[in-house]
Amino acid sequence: MIVRFAKESELDRVNELRKQVNDIHVEGKPDVFKPGFGQELRDFVKVIWNDPEQEIVVAEDDGVICGFAVLHHINKPENPFMKERDFIDIDEFCVDKDHRRKGAASEMVSFIKKFAREKGFKRIELNMWEFNQNALAFYEAAGFKTFRRYMEMMI
Repeated sequence: MIVRFAKESELDRVNELRKQVNDIHVEGKPDVFKPGFGQELRDFVKVIWNDPEQEIVVAEDDGVICGFAVLHHINKPENPFMKERDFIDIDEFCVDKDHRRKGAASEMVSFIKKFAREKGFKRIELNMWEFNQNALAFYEAAGFKTFRRYMEMMI
């Protein structure tokens, strides 16, 4: 398993994986997520690619891109209520459904932690949807802890 930063020529494969994430979200929360993976969503990978505050990480197994993560540098300035927060946010994270439980996700987390440390960050954050219990189990096993919760009430 090789984990590295993506090449521009690999963005189509990244989009195939992004579609898997979108499909999971549509199934789990159809009142929020739009079905399909139209051109606007496919084109958004170029927005990510061209943003100097974002990086795309890929996991490659036997020449196949089997996972990806989008890293986003976030800086929240100090305000009257909170201290400054400067961190890496994992904005998207996926391992191909046919390659799960083979170490790709753990390798990507290790790569991301090393990258964040080298850049001087002390914190990595991510958010996830509560319906995705498999993702929650993995993130907790990888060392992530819940520090904030969003709640809803359907009326």
